[in-house]
Amino acid sequence: MRTNKEKNLLDLGKDPIVSLLLKMSLPSVVAMLVMAMYNVVDTFWIARISPEAIAALTICFPIQMLLGGIGVGTGVGAGSFASRMFGAEDNLKANRTAGQIIFLSAFFGIIIILSCTIFCEPVLKFFGATENILPLSKRYLEIVVFGTPFLFFMMMSDYLFRAEGNPNVPMFVIITSSLLNAILDPFLIFGWGPFPEMGIRGAAIATVIAQFSTFFLSVYFLFSRRSGYHVRFKDIIPRWSIIIPIYHVGFPSFITNIAMSAVLVIYNHKLGDFGYLAIATLGLGFRINGLLMMVLFGIGQGVMPMTGFNYGARNYARIKEIASVTTKFSVLIGGISFLLIEIFARPLLAAFTSDPELLAIAVPGLRIYIATQVLVGPIVVWINILLGMGKGLTTMILLVGHQFLFVVPLIYIMPLYFGLDGVWMAQPVSNVISFSIIFFWIKGEMRRLRETSPEL
Repeated sequence: MRTNKEKNLLDLGKDPIVSLLLKMSLPSVVAMLVMAMYNVVDTFWIARISPEAIAALTICFPIQMLLGGIGVGTGVGAGSFASRMFGAEDNLKANRTAGQIIFLSAFFGIIIILSCTIFCEPVLKFFGATENILPLSKRYLEIVVFGTPFLFFMMMSDYLFRAEGNPNVPMFVIITSSLLNAILDPFLIFGWGPFPEMGIRGAAIATVIAQFSTFFLSVYFLFSRRSGYHVRFKDIIPRWSIIIPIYHVGFPSFITNIAMSAVLVIYNHKLGDFGYLAIATLGLGFRINGLLMMVLFGIGQGVMPMTGFNYGARNYARIKEIASVTTKFSVLIGGISFLLIEIFARPLLAAFTSDPELLAIAVPGLRIYIATQVLVGPIVVWINILLGMGKGLTTMILLVGHQFLFVVPLIYIMPLYFGLDGVWMAQPVSNVISFSIIFFWIKGEMRRLRETSPEL
């Protein structure tokens, strides 16, 4: 197999860490921001159909989140395992990992298609569809579900490309998918040009076309001469020796995504006690803070394969250096975002709403909610370092514990003393607790590496 230099890929074991972090993370940040902007555009066009169409799309959103959890969870596990295999110079297992992604995306895709086609109405009712929006939700889901295998492959292969030191490919694929979907939306929804008017079905068809197109892009890059993988047909045959390590890391990531979604539902129920404006505030806070979190998540996606490669290569001194540099970098990003939001909270929120009552609640609420933003960056970095080391169960315990042992109880306890402000305080207080726990956990991991490697 060709070397990274010959393929013009990044050398995760030797390139300078700061420049490597920027090259690995920046494409992820750009891709995630573009995807976020697509979601805004998609909602904009569907809103032109009717309020019921927005409600129908909202019902389908948690279903798509669960599908995303399967894709991301599998991708995280595959990327972590493949990067460790590249680091250990076991290219055979890295190639087989790529082959298993082809099998798994098809396997889960077929299961989802059959489930959502046969049990479409019960599934939608379970997620909250009422009689007046059930027909629209069904029209959307019955079509968009056929893009699931292509969506799975795109998401899973995303992490494979990063594992080989090639972060630009997933950025290009995601941007292409988002732009193609955004362009097709108005033509298929409203019947622009030669296309018939298809309403919400048009939005679903646009999504499937975009996913199908980018599936071929991902396949092309995976099998191209510049790829670090050399996949043969026999690598696609299911192998438990590869699948089990993938889900050793990936399954906990899936569970973590479910936990985060569940906590959001709990937030909504509790905020309902304070009126719809409080719920609207949470929505605005998530949008504003979410854009900044994407930067941190992008950094985390760059850190994981860097750690995995060097963990597989037993280059533990470099892992310690990666942890030190990326932690400082994340603190800087978190600190800057904290200051920007604290200073410009009102104008940022005013860009979304001019309602004075909503602003009166949202401005202090947002400032409280992001009070410990500077701690979030290191948490994201350390979690991805643990994922890179293959410690998926550990990260699940830490993250799910953060949600259900700290956030959820505080959501109910803090308002007893501080009212609505107490709901916003639940997140920063839990961040302080989790930061302390994960800090000592990562220190313990670094100590174990030091005991294993005398040069540390």
